[in-house]
Amino acid sequence: MDQKPKTVGLVFIRRYADWEYGLLAASAVEWFGARVLALTPGGGIVASAAGVRLAGDRGLEPAANADLDAVAVIGSDVWPTPDAPDVSQLLTSVAARGGVVGGICAGTLALAGAGLFAEVRHTSNGRKWILEHLPAYKGAAHYQDVPHAVADGRIVSAPGNAPGTFAHRFLLALYPEREAQLSDMLAMFAKEYGSRQSS
Repeated sequence: MDQKPKTVGLVFIRRYADWEYGLLAASAVEWFGARVLALTPGGGIVASAAGVRLAGDRGLEPAANADLDAVAVIGSDVWPTPDAPDVSQLLTSVAARGGVVGGICAGTLALAGAGLFAEVRHTSNGRKWILEHLPAYKGAAHYQDVPHAVADGRIVSAPGNAPGTFAHRFLLALYPEREAQLSDMLAMFAKEYGSRQSS
């Protein structure tokens, strides 16, 4: 294990998706000893799509998050709307110092809006979907129409139905030296989906 635990920020906004962050957060802490922090607008409380209330550890300002080794934007149906916060400076500041930046589901819009898809392969909730919301985003030619997460360097993206591969690709970008252990983790996740048993 690294001597100094890595710090991962998870960006949550109102109506965040309950199912998209659990595998990433729990695996980062339990498998790799990371410190995971909840980042919310103003460091306040936000409610999920299911109504689960979450209190932020910090706000979304870059200066307050200068110690982050990675940041992941969790999906919400608010991201495609004018009410979504602008997290571009937070994301680009983490990327500029070599950190991992990820987005899942509608959280990918934040990465696209910040210009982080300009030169990397990426995915989202469908080519048509992302172009409907950001028709002129930089890097549209690099879109990958796949049902799983995509990592290109230290930029990771995923559709909303892929929390397992999002956790895997994100943690592999953050801990490339732990590839064997991460392969075991992905195989463990896959057992459920490969099973045809019913009860």
